[in-house]
Amino acid sequence: MAFGKPPDGGWGWVIVVVSFFTQFLCYGSPLAVGVLYLEWLDAFGEGKGKTAWVGSLANGIGLLASPVCSICVSSFGARPVAIFSGFMVAGGLMMSSFAPNIYFLYVSYGIVVGLGCGLLYTATVTITCQYFDKRRGLALGLISTGSSVGLFIYAALQRELIELYGLDGCLLIVGALSLNILACGSLMRPLESSSSPPPEKMCVDKVPDQYFVYHEKEKTVEENISILEKGYIDEKPVNNVPDCKQDSILNKNVLSSINVNEKDTYKKKVVEQTNFCKQLAKRKWQLYLTYWKETMVLFKNKVFSALFVAILLFDIGGFPPSLLMEDVARSANISEDDYFMPLISIIGIMTTVGKLVLGILADFKWVNTLYLYVTTLLMTGVALFAIPFAKSYLTLAMLSGILGFLTGNWSIFPYVTTKTVGIEKLTHAYGILMFFAGLGNSLGPPIVGWFYDWTQEYDTAFYFSGFCVLLGGFLLLLAALPCWNACTQQSSKLPPNTYSYKVASNA
Repeated sequence: MAFGKPPDGGWGWVIVVVSFFTQFLCYGSPLAVGVLYLEWLDAFGEGKGKTAWVGSLANGIGLLASPVCSICVSSFGARPVAIFSGFMVAGGLMMSSFAPNIYFLYVSYGIVVGLGCGLLYTATVTITCQYFDKRRGLALGLISTGSSVGLFIYAALQRELIELYGLDGCLLIVGALSLNILACGSLMRPLESSSSPPPEKMCVDKVPDQYFVYHEKEKTVEENISILEKGYIDEKPVNNVPDCKQDSILNKNVLSSINVNEKDTYKKKVVEQTNFCKQLAKRKWQLYLTYWKETMVLFKNKVFSALFVAILLFDIGGFPPSLLMEDVARSANISEDDYFMPLISIIGIMTTVGKLVLGILADFKWVNTLYLYVTTLLMTGVALFAIPFAKSYLTLAMLSGILGFLTGNWSIFPYVTTKTVGIEKLTHAYGILMFFAGLGNSLGPPIVGWFYDWTQEYDTAFYFSGFCVLLGGFLLLLAALPCWNACTQQSSKLPPNTYSYKVASNA
């Protein structure tokens, strides 16, 4: 469907507001799952690694299923998907309140809520891009802060609800709040389609699909020419009649001859279906081959290859603090009376600040966004190494703020991807990178939890996390050095539309 011109305002601002609240409502609990993590540890008595799978699945499954989410939004539209996903998120949260064991939570909270969040994220981004063109960056920046604000508020809200109503009551109330997503989704009015097609196309649209198969394959496959000549030689119209009228006359003649010779008609239908299936299979196979060829071309770019390793290692090492920081404080015997604010709330509010500040820095021409992103990775690795030395609430709060700010590098990640592969291949490359980011989100917290179960302390776990992030940052830095760009420029085998970072950044 062809959409009309983006209005860059009007109802688009309503879309921005409801998309903000949609991300606020759906991502608030999964991002602040560290508060629930402590309660699940006490309720089920399982290991930290096994329990951490619940929160990691909720945050990673949406990224892993991003291709499926995109297909759903493209097929059914943003509003139906948002409403359906609202039921998924609310239902998953409410079902989790009745969980008899940790394995039930894997499905109810990890998969159902996580997949619903992934669908809602895709729906909000898609509908916002349809309504905005010139102000698309501003609109996307505004709705992306919804998840960070949700993390900030839900961390304190869920803790208060647990004290008042217990874990089960907290999940029921949070699930009920998520039903407001249905109201937000109902306001996601699709953008009106562009003007109707020209009259000459309307006649063609009325012809059944099977004749399009014949019409298209007449030009490429000689077998279909003979089939058509044998089947329709007596009904062939005058050559002076326009193509559209010829097809409609042919359609009428075939329908009128069904009762005359049913056996021939059946054979013709078999031939039609056989040719259609062959053509469809051939096209699908060509699409798969094209996809893998484009993927291989992307990985020939050294910076892109290093970028996918960096994002995987960053999410393995950088995501666990947002889930486990509360348990780190409890393991350090920090009293809750010393808490001025939940550590997860500090991470959430500083992530919002980081997204805005880093996004603004990326817009300056003198700032190299790739080196800016590498700097955030290296600083994150150093901050993770410092966590084992933090033994008070103040030091943990400072590290939480630093890690939250640096996690805001998600706002510049699309910039880095665009500069690396070019705008033409952004969608393909970004989908691959988000898959590996989801894989890192899913594996990071359980790995850290397993380290604790093995050593009975978090020090080794965060040394491992810091090493992963630093390794990814150094690999990306080495790949982006000017010497690689010089080698790339000397190579004449680069396919078109594939650029080194230096070339793309100067474009």
